[in-house]
Amino acid sequence: MTAPYAYDDTATGRSGRVVVIGTGLAGTRLAHRLGERAVLIGEEAHAPYNRVLLAEVLAGTYPPDVIELPRSAGRRLRTRAVRIDRERRLVQCENGDEVGYDTLVLATGSNPVLPPLRGLFAPDATELPGGVHAFRTMDDCLALSSAVSEGTRAVVIGGGLLGVSAARALARRGAQVVLTQQSERLMERQLDPRSSELVRRHLTALGVEIHTECRVRGVGVVDGHVRRVELHDGYVLGTDVTVLACGVRPRIGLAQAAGLDVRKGVVVDDALRTSDPRIHAVGDCAQHDGTVYGLATPALEQADALADLLTGTDAAYTGTRTLTRLTLPHGGGPPCSSGAESLGAGPLDLAAFGETEALPGDDVVQLADATRGTYRKVVVRGDRLVGGVLVGELATVGALAHAWESDESLPADDAVGAPLLHLLTHDGGL
Repeated sequence: MTAPYAYDDTATGRSGRVVVIGTGLAGTRLAHRLGERAVLIGEEAHAPYNRVLLAEVLAGTYPPDVIELPRSAGRRLRTRAVRIDRERRLVQCENGDEVGYDTLVLATGSNPVLPPLRGLFAPDATELPGGVHAFRTMDDCLALSSAVSEGTRAVVIGGGLLGVSAARALARRGAQVVLTQQSERLMERQLDPRSSELVRRHLTALGVEIHTECRVRGVGVVDGHVRRVELHDGYVLGTDVTVLACGVRPRIGLAQAAGLDVRKGVVVDDALRTSDPRIHAVGDCAQHDGTVYGLATPALEQADALADLLTGTDAAYTGTRTLTRLTLPHGGGPPCSSGAESLGAGPLDLAAFGETEALPGDDVVQLADATRGTYRKVVVRGDRLVGGVLVGELATVGALAHAWESDESLPADDAVGAPLLHLLTHDGGL
C-alpha cells in the first residue's frame, strides 16, 4: 500500500467531467467504463487499438480493424495534448482546443527507446533515417509492413518480448531475419535459460539468425537509408529494414511540465492519484509503489480500479502480479517431422510468472519433453509458489497462476511432493 500525499476530501473526482489523455489500452478502457462522462484525447489518427496484437498485424494474421478496441460513448478528440493548466483546470491541445476538466487522467503510455548507435541520427536530425523503424504504434506497424516482402533483409535489434514477436512476424512474411540481443539469452526478463533456448530453437527453425551477447555499435547510411548494421566485434550485417525493439520509457513530459511528482514515471498512490488530487495516472506512464509496469495487464487493472473509484465504489489499486504470455503462431509451409524443425512449424505457447530463477534454498520442480518441445518449471520458496515458466502445452497455467497470485501457503507436502507435481501435470487449470 502506498499513500504519499494528503488531500482535501472535497477533491474526490466522483462527479463531473473526466478528461483522459491517451488512447491506449488503459485510457480507452477507462473512457469506455465512464461512458459519456469521459472526453478522450489522443493524437493517433487510427481508432484506438490493442497494441499487444500489433505483431499479428505485421505478420498478416489480422487486418488493422480486427484489433480495434470497443468505442466509448463519450467524446473523442484526435489531437495532441500540449499543456496542462492546473490552475484553470484546462488541457490545451495542439489544434487550439482548450478542454476543461473536473478530473484529469494521464494515460500517455510510453515511447520506444532509441539506442545511442553511431550513425543513427545525423547532426540536428529529429527523424530516423530511411529503413529504420520503431515498433510501437499502428503507424510504425503499417510502415514496416509496407517495407517488407519476400526476401527482404531485416535486422531486429533487441531480443526481449517485443523483439522476439517482431522477428517471428517478419519471418512469417518471408523476410531474411537477423535478431541481435545484447544479453546472453532471449527474453531474459521473463524466461529461464532452458525455456529461452526453446524459443531460440523455434525462431532458428523458421530461418531467423540469432546473435546473443552481441552489442550493436552503429549503422551505415547510404543515400539516407540504413544499409549496414555494425556489431561491436566488427562484423557487419547487410540490411534493408532495421527494427528497434530496445524497450520503452514512460511518456512523462506533460506531467513534468505541469509540475507533478515524476520519477521513473508519474508517481501515484493507491487511488492512482498524482501529487495533484484532481489528476490521476494509469498505464505505462504511472509509477505505483516504485514500479512502472509497462505491461497490458497492470494497465487494464489500473483503469478498472480508477473507474470504480470515479463512479463511487470504494476501491484501491495495490499492485499487479504479472503473468507474461506469448503465442508464436504456426509458421506455415509443409509440416516438419521432429526436433527443432517441429518447434518452428507448429505454434509455440509460453507463459512466465514471478521469479523463474531459483535462489539458494529454493525448491524447483521441472518437467521436460524434448520430443514434444514442452517444458514446465515452478520455483517454491519456503511454503509459497514464487514463480514458474511453461513452454508448449499450457493446460496447467491457470491453476499455477492462481496458486501464485493467491500467495497462500502450500500444504506441507507440496514443497517437494506429489501434490505440486500434480499441479504441474493436471489439465484442469484453464
